[in-house]
Amino acid sequence: MGMTMTQKIIAAHCGEESVKAGQIVLADLDLVLANDITAPVAINEFNKAGCESVYDKNKVVFVLDHFVPNKDIKAAEHSKQIRDFSREKGIVNFFDVGEMGIEHALLPEKGMVIPGDLVIGADSHTCTYGALGAFSTGVGSTDMAAGMATGKVWLKVPPAIKFNLTGEFQDNVYGKDLILHIIGLIGVDGALYKSMEFVGDGVSNISMSDRLCIANMAIECGAKNGIFPVDEITLEYVSARSNRTPKVYEADQDAEYERTIDIDLSQIKQTVAFPHLPENTRTFDDIPDIKIDQVVIGSCTNGRLEDLIVAAGILKGKKIAEGVRCIILPGTQQIYLDAMDMGLLKIFIEAGCAVSTPTCGPCLGGYMGVLAKGERCVATTNRNFIGRMGHPESEVYLASPAVAAASAIAGKIAPAL
Repeated sequence: MGMTMTQKIIAAHCGEESVKAGQIVLADLDLVLANDITAPVAINEFNKAGCESVYDKNKVVFVLDHFVPNKDIKAAEHSKQIRDFSREKGIVNFFDVGEMGIEHALLPEKGMVIPGDLVIGADSHTCTYGALGAFSTGVGSTDMAAGMATGKVWLKVPPAIKFNLTGEFQDNVYGKDLILHIIGLIGVDGALYKSMEFVGDGVSNISMSDRLCIANMAIECGAKNGIFPVDEITLEYVSARSNRTPKVYEADQDAEYERTIDIDLSQIKQTVAFPHLPENTRTFDDIPDIKIDQVVIGSCTNGRLEDLIVAAGILKGKKIAEGVRCIILPGTQQIYLDAMDMGLLKIFIEAGCAVSTPTCGPCLGGYMGVLAKGERCVATTNRNFIGRMGHPESEVYLASPAVAAASAIAGKIAPAL
């Protein structure tokens, strides 16, 4: 029996000719990642184990992005611990305030992940890099500590689900709508510890920004990873950012999949996930008038330049509805600069939006946009659990940047026309 794309990458990193689903392997790492919430725990475990140095100063990455600029004393102490550790261990890729970005937007932008890589991160949305043809997955901080010290990780090889994509999106339909549709179709545990492998002629009609969004939310189905084939779009994106040579893996013709799901992209509609799970999806055929208090456009899911361009196109010349707060979060400093050069920030501010330095802040109810009791928010983020963005009696509705911007203008959940 042949191997899937994910299985081939894992086999190449554990010195085996082949691996199969359920097999336990010790794999070599190309990159180890943590942020200002998870790194302190990993550093504590690293020190407890008596480790003296990291396995490779170039392959351990720390990005301060959740509570920075620091929101309180605890956040400041965590950041200081990471700064001190990075200085002591000579960490090359340490990204602090002023040069940091939201980690899963920053690493692809910096060319730090390329096709064929095997990456772990102490953050569940590390699966984002599957958009680049890499195997990437989130781990706990203890595994992160072991990875920092040894450059290796224990993995159970996942089985796979094939998503065969055909056609192309209609106007104002994006990757966010597709992944919400999929989560609604299979549920939040529909791909539990499985690889979500996206294939088919429709892949060529999906932008890299949308691929990153889709792979990012594979974890919302419970998946171990999501992954796209490497094509001209991938290679063009990577070659502009990295001098490393990609390693391209393709699934075998006789690769085994637990199931195949066929999706015609032209049939996907603008989709919104209602509280309090990403699987509670509806299209505008079935969405009543729901007044909102806040809109957040950004996050590791939809804070890329293309997302801001979409939002600005809808907001240009318009005003945010009275009583609605709209927060815009560029994913990285470079995206912030590009948006400024393109005049997008002017559009946002004139529309009545607040534009922030890159941060994860409101996505996890950390700061800058925390919801009060009874408030409703349309967000381009990836989770809408109870209390995710603030008070446990607040509500989060997940949507694309297009729907989020249209909703900000309408003062209620509204489609992008």
